[in-house]
Parts: sequence; structure tokens; C-alpha cells
Amino acid sequence: MNDIRRTVLWVVFGFSMVLLWDQWQIYSGHQPTFFPGAAKPVVAVAPAAGASAGLAAAGSAVPAAIIPAGQVVPANAAPAQPMAALAAARELVVVRTDVLKLSFDSEGGSLVRTEFVKHIDMADKSKNFVLLEESRDRIYVAQSGLIGAGAGVSFPTHKTAMAVSGARELKDGENELVINFTSPEVGGVTLVKTYTVSRGAYDMAVRHTVSNTGSTMVSPQLYLQLVRDGNKPAGESSFYSTFTGPAVYTAAKKYQKVEFSDIKKKKADFEKQSTDGYIAMVQHYFASAWMLADGIKRDVSLDAVDIGAPVTDCCYRATMIAPLEAIEPGATKTMDAKFFAGPQEEKVLESLAPGLELVKDYGWLTILAKPLYWLLDELYRLILNWGWSIVALVVLLKIAFYWLNAKAYASMAKMKAINPKVMEMRERLKDSPQQMQQEMMKIYREEKVNPMGGCFPIMVQIPVFIALYWVLLSSVEMRNAPWVLWIHDLSSPDPYYILPVVMTLTTMLQTALNPTPPDPMQAKMMWFMPLIFSVMFFFFPAGLVLYWITNNILSIAQQWIINTRMGVPPQFNLPKF
Repeated sequence: MNDIRRTVLWVVFGFSMVLLWDQWQIYSGHQPTFFPGAAKPVVAVAPAAGASAGLAAAGSAVPAAIIPAGQVVPANAAPAQPMAALAAARELVVVRTDVLKLSFDSEGGSLVRTEFVKHIDMADKSKNFVLLEESRDRIYVAQSGLIGAGAGVSFPTHKTAMAVSGARELKDGENELVINFTSPEVGGVTLVKTYTVSRGAYDMAVRHTVSNTGSTMVSPQLYLQLVRDGNKPAGESSFYSTFTGPAVYTAAKKYQKVEFSDIKKKKADFEKQSTDGYIAMVQHYFASAWMLADGIKRDVSLDAVDIGAPVTDCCYRATMIAPLEAIEPGATKTMDAKFFAGPQEEKVLESLAPGLELVKDYGWLTILAKPLYWLLDELYRLILNWGWSIVALVVLLKIAFYWLNAKAYASMAKMKAINPKVMEMRERLKDSPQQMQQEMMKIYREEKVNPMGGCFPIMVQIPVFIALYWVLLSSVEMRNAPWVLWIHDLSSPDPYYILPVVMTLTTMLQTALNPTPPDPMQAKMMWFMPLIFSVMFFFFPAGLVLYWITNNILSIAQQWIINTRMGVPPQFNLPKF
């Protein structure tokens, strides 16, 4: 490569480092150094007036509902029985299906624990993965209830003790399980929550049946909320950043994810009302979401609340509030919702709600990442091994980009052929930079070499391979997916560091095949940067390293063949330090 091309590539590389540094700053909870606007929140809302927080039991703290201005949920939730009786009746209701072990709190019928029996915990592989959990270490729960239209109006909430009925285990031959939580009368209203969970599903139908048992018309509103502490998932890598936090989707503004820090600072604005969409809590590989049918008006809000819990000083809440039609005395109204808590399996998410698949975060390259994932999934259907599917996908991409790569490597071969002449000229005219530049351009004209000829074909491919990087990093299918021999989990680093070592060697070999830059400092940097880059891959998931090794090997083979055909025998340009 010549000076011009090398300079362009270093500018691109330097800009990439700047962007990566800013993302690291954001990931660490700091403002970006170079582009402060990158930290601008997408969605946030100040805590609603009248919101209250109450302690649950056994030392765990759970906030009360998010309430619009002028509306209040009493901390005691107006129980219809003495508190001593409520405490005695409270229980943790465990429900089992073929893929889920769910724990409901009889106080409010809230979902307080979700264990996925087909997904192993990465930190402790003797246990199943747990997403929602209410304990001294974590707070992450799904709640729903009713609120009134003004101060002093109280209805059953997630703090109201409820009676439990229905099945607690999905038996062989059964396709669905139904469990009910029935509240006592509060404010002349009773609430029945009916959860229907199907075999093999991570989503559940949640029907809210509201009955007016009083003597006057009532107009309650249904709230659905997710409450979570602001901690990153256990075992999160420090070498790559994935998003953890709430997200809102509407047809008008599409997918909007929000940093916890932005919510706490009350800095952003967003679409507060909609007739479609969902609210979600997102983390690497998994998500939870509340969904209502399209056409139902709902208010959406996000806020932070200090609950004084042992695990954290702050929890974050994403809430949807939907009004029910006025209910006459003796009448009953229902509102159906859907709740999801599970892995980010793209096709499953697409089937549940418009835009729900976007919780699988591909970043700004989603338009390229989605077809790449589709192709990877189709290859897996044929090969039945995710590791070999990654190899096959990279092979197909290299075939698709063969002619672009051929042009780039042909240009590099020409540059390598004239490199001795350029080096001799630089040494001869080192004291006359202007004449050196003129002589260099003359050599390029005489040899019919375009110094930028190999740059554009490579630049075109960069977004595709970055998109593939995010596909492999974001796909839950890589969790605990084996490849061969010692690789039992493509989402975890190679335990013996064999793949990173191979990747480092192939990267150095590819570097050695390139022309040596005339400038000594650039020549040294050409070797240092791949080494530094390779060190990072010692801590990357094995699937990502496998993808990079395959790309390196195919690139080396193509470059070797093209150089040989052009009469430029491959030579290893070793560094001189």
C-alpha cells in the first residue's frame, strides 16, 4: 500500500477508535468525550406526581404504580381485610410449564420470578437462567392493577391481597395452563387477573376482568408496568457493550431505547400517548414486554424511584396506562393484555407484536443485520450446527464479494510490485519532499497504478461485516451452542484460548502479505495495531472469533492466488524494529 491509501485507512481507523471510546464512556455511565450528542436520550419522562413506593415483605422493596398527575394509589392499597390476615394469607405461587418456572406473588398477582428451564445460567451452569426476580440481590418484576381518576379514589392494585385459583403445573397432554388471582372489593370494584400460559411459549395472555360491585358508576384505568433495578446482567463482558434498559415502541416513533442514567436525570421527551406499541425491559439475549391490542389508547411513562432496597438505591419503571370504559353498577368490563418474558428469538418476537423483534438490538445496521440473520438461520436448518453455519455464511459472503476483493488485492499486488522502485525513490529524494511527491505520482502514471484502487472495494464491505458482528453478538441461539471438540458454547470465550491464538496468527500472516509502507512509523503501526486488536479477541465470544478466523483464512487464500496470477509471488514482509 502507498502513503495515500494507508493514510485514508488510518483516518478511518482513528475515527472508529473515537466512536468506540465514546461508546465505552456511555457504557461506563459517563458523558462521551468527543460527541456529547451521542448520549442524548431517546425517551424519558419525569416521575409522575403522586407516585408512591411501598415495601413488599421479607426485606424486599417493590415500588407502587406509576400514576399520572392528580391520581394516587394509596400505599396500603385499601385492603378489605385486616393486615394481619393479609400477611398470613400471602404466598408465593409457583407455576410450571415445559419451558418456564413462574413465581407469582399472591399480593397483587404480580409476576416476580421467571426461570427458563431450557436456558442455562452463564455464571453458574448448574442452574437455569432467571430473568425476572425479586430478592435481596435483584429487583425485576411485572405488575398490573387499577387506578382511579382522582385523589382519594382507590381500586385493586398490585399491593392488594388476592385469592388464587387454577392449575399450577402444565401436565402431559395439556396445551395451556390457566391461573386466576381474584381481589376483594376495593372502592366498589373487584379485579380478576387471568394468566393463560401455553406449551412451549414464553408469552402469556393476561385478562383483567373488572366488576363494579358498588352502587355508582366507576371509571378505572388499567396500568401495566415493569420494575427493574439499574444493574447490568451478571457476567456482562467489559470488552463489548450491549444495551440494558427500558424501550418503548410506537408506530409513529418506532423503537426507542433509553439509558437508565437518562431517565434518572429527567432529560428527554417522547411520545407520551399512543394507540399501539409496547413497553419493554431489554438486556443481552433476553427481554420482557407488556403489550396491548392496537387501537387502545394508552399513556406511556418511564421514571426512576428511590426505594431504599439493599441491592440498589434506585429502580426504574416502564408503564402503560389504559382507560376502561365507564362501568355501571353490577356490570363487568374486560381488557386483554399480553406479557412476554423470554429469549430474543427473532422469529418468535416477530409473531407476537409489530416491532417486538427490535428488542434484539443490531444498532444502526439493522437493515443489513436482519437479512444476514435470516441467511444464518437458514444455513443452520441445513447444517444443524451454529459453528459450521457461521463458517458457511462467511464463505457465502466472501463469494458474493469476490470481485470487489479481487480488485482490491489486484491493486495491492501492483503496489507491491512497484514498491522497491518507490522505496528507492524515497530514499534518494528524502531531503526534497515536494520533488518526492511529484516523482511518486509519475511512477503511478507510468505503471498505471491507482493508489486508491484497493481502498473503495474494502470500504464497501465494512458495514456488512460489522452487521454480521452484531448478528453473532446479539443472537441468543449462540448461548451454549457447541461447535466442535472443546468449543461447547459459542457465546463464551474459548476456555483454552486456541481460537484467539489462531486468529492472531492468521491476522499477522495477512499483515505480512501486504506491501510494507514506505514510512517507517507506518510500517511499525501496521504490525502493532493487529496485535492490539487480536488481544481483545481473547475475551470475545468464540462464535465471533470463529467468524474472524474464517474471514482471515479466506482473505489470505484469495490474496495469495491473485498475487500469484499477477506474477507477484507472495512474500512475507516482516517488521524491522
